[in-house]
Amino acid sequence: MTERRIRALLKHFLLVLCALTMLYPVLWMVVGSLRPKSEIFRNPGLALTDLRLENYTDGWHAYAEPFGYYMINSLIVVIGAILGNLVACSMAAYAFARLEFRAKRVWFAIMLVTIMLPIHVIIVPQYVLFSELDWVNTFLPLIVPKFLATDAFFVFLMVQFIRGIPRELDEAARIDGAGHARIFLSIILPLMVPALATTAIFTFIWTWNDFYSQLIYLTDPGMYTTPLALRAFVDQQAETDWGSVFAMSVLSLVPVFLVFLVGQRFLLKGIATTGGK
Repeated sequence: MTERRIRALLKHFLLVLCALTMLYPVLWMVVGSLRPKSEIFRNPGLALTDLRLENYTDGWHAYAEPFGYYMINSLIVVIGAILGNLVACSMAAYAFARLEFRAKRVWFAIMLVTIMLPIHVIIVPQYVLFSELDWVNTFLPLIVPKFLATDAFFVFLMVQFIRGIPRELDEAARIDGAGHARIFLSIILPLMVPALATTAIFTFIWTWNDFYSQLIYLTDPGMYTTPLALRAFVDQQAETDWGSVFAMSVLSLVPVFLVFLVGQRFLLKGIATTGGK
């Protein structure tokens, strides 16, 4: 066996070991959701000797509404956020990448600076604004800002992608009498599918797992999303039913896993293409 092959085997072994180390908490949670409640914290291993499914049934019916009700709430917020980011961020990116207007570089720099602003800096004025609009305990504060291109990261990502599209396509369409709207809808947007898919996938994952913003704006249990329902599950009981918590946590991970699995090809292509600009 050559030295090069030995190094490759060692490298792959270390990668597999690191992957198992990172996945161990998730695997342990899955196994814990199938164990009797009294044995969850007694055994740190992954061996499953006694299969129990009541954790899933107990967790699903632990509230006044089935747990699927809160997953539907999360889905409503996620769909609204995805639509908002796809529409607004793509239009803003086209403006920065193709249009010429006064102080364009200054506005672009200001947009990039907003990426570095933590949410805790803007959450108070935002809450005051939405409270005055009587939007608290609705999904509007979590959806409407997305239609204003507030996620500067996705605007930057799409700007980098559009800059890689040859301007000759725009010029050819302009010769045929196309304006900016038609160029954007008929030429730029179809070529942006990898960047749009990347935006949709990241928006889904970040919004589905978002806890802080949803905790601030949603205080009515009937409006709870999946993260808030999981948190309330722990708080509502003097002795936490960890078997049910783990079971519902596993169910909440399924949509994220499926979205990533289905969109992995577009995600890798979008990141690789954008990163090369």
